[in-house]
Amino acid sequence: MTVPQPTAETRWRCTLCGNLTRFDVKRSSQVVEYVHLDLAGDARVEEQDVLSETIESVRCRWCDSVDQIELVDRPGAQV
Repeated sequence: MTVPQPTAETRWRCTLCGNLTRFDVKRSSQVVEYVHLDLAGDARVEEQDVLSETIESVRCRWCDSVDQIELVDRPGAQV
């Protein structure tokens, strides 16, 4: 089950404990990176293009709940 990502108008909330600020997010992504290797062989990512990204699960850090996360309106958001 994928979890919707928050927007400028919404945010996550745990329905079990009310947490709005601390979550562990498991996501899968497919990216293309431009990697620059210096002469010593150390790599540095200089550009990154995210082709796709899916949030697989969101776990509440306060109560450890996984299936109780919902999207709610942000305060002052223009709906």
